[in-house]
Amino acid sequence: MDDALQPREAVKRMAPYSPPTAGREGKLRLDFNENTVGCSPKVADFLRTRVAREQLAIYPEYVEAKAELARHFGVREEELLLTNGTDEAIQVLMNTFVNAGEEVIILQPSYAMYRFYSELAGARVSTISYRSESLAFPLEELLRAITSNTRAILISNPNNPTGTAIGLPEIELVLQAAPLAAVLIDEAYFEFYGATALPWIARYANLVVSRTFSKAYGMAAMRLGCLFSDARNIAFAHKAQSPYSVNMLAALAARVAIGDRDYVSSYVAEVLAARDWLCGELDRLRIPFYPSAANFVLLRADEQAGKICKRLRAAGVLVRDRSHELPGCVRVTVGTSEQMQRLVAELERLWT
Repeated sequence: MDDALQPREAVKRMAPYSPPTAGREGKLRLDFNENTVGCSPKVADFLRTRVAREQLAIYPEYVEAKAELARHFGVREEELLLTNGTDEAIQVLMNTFVNAGEEVIILQPSYAMYRFYSELAGARVSTISYRSESLAFPLEELLRAITSNTRAILISNPNNPTGTAIGLPEIELVLQAAPLAAVLIDEAYFEFYGATALPWIARYANLVVSRTFSKAYGMAAMRLGCLFSDARNIAFAHKAQSPYSVNMLAALAARVAIGDRDYVSSYVAEVLAARDWLCGELDRLRIPFYPSAANFVLLRADEQAGKICKRLRAAGVLVRDRSHELPGCVRVTVGTSEQMQRLVAELERLWT
């Protein structure tokens, strides 16, 4: 007799998510869009020398971190929720505003956790595909898909893995077309793009914005994100969140990280210059790619995609095969100029 516990139907229907995260240490990490050199040295020094044993014995307190982060992002404290990475921000959004069976619209391809948490919540997921030739944002198609039953729309801006960005006027059209839906604008790559919908949370009650410290700030291991919205929305989201989901070290590290603006701006400037150089080299090598507004570039390797990823890995360079979403496509994180020179040298050896 099968006496195993039976999960919810939503869990049975879900495909498992298994990120390829093993064996990355010591290699050139161009596969997860992380900061490729690490966090600010001030963050590492603080955690190494300023964290006392007594602090680790106390449940996290967020008062000072929340106040400083609110000032940094230009919002009121009651418009900000600290989360355990952007993943928890998405989960809290689903738990707060979407009932089982209600509609959530996501773009395809996009960040896998949008579908993951939507399905976990038992939502009915509708997908809108990026335009096939250019991977341009499908604005008209999205606007036509919105109905009175739509309860959430999840948009990554710029989008992962395409690098596609949507402009602020287009975001405003979506917000106006979906007054009954929570419209999440996930700005994980904001620092590399520069345009933000964050100031609009006071104008649109259905707008939700997320940010992360996992990319430009180089703190992916700390798992810290921020969710922003109208204070009433944040009050409801706070009720749906575990009270201590953000660990104390992450909150402390964020306070130090936002104080070192020079580090982040310097790293971003180097990445943007390296991205321009990389795209020029890809043109030279006649490797097709899609223009990107983020810290990664999507290459079109066609039937060679899997082979190129394996050969690069053997050379100590990790990239991400996205063929399961976009046949023949490989996503490459942009790092420093020196790192991109190494990548191009390997690509030249493989491609020619």
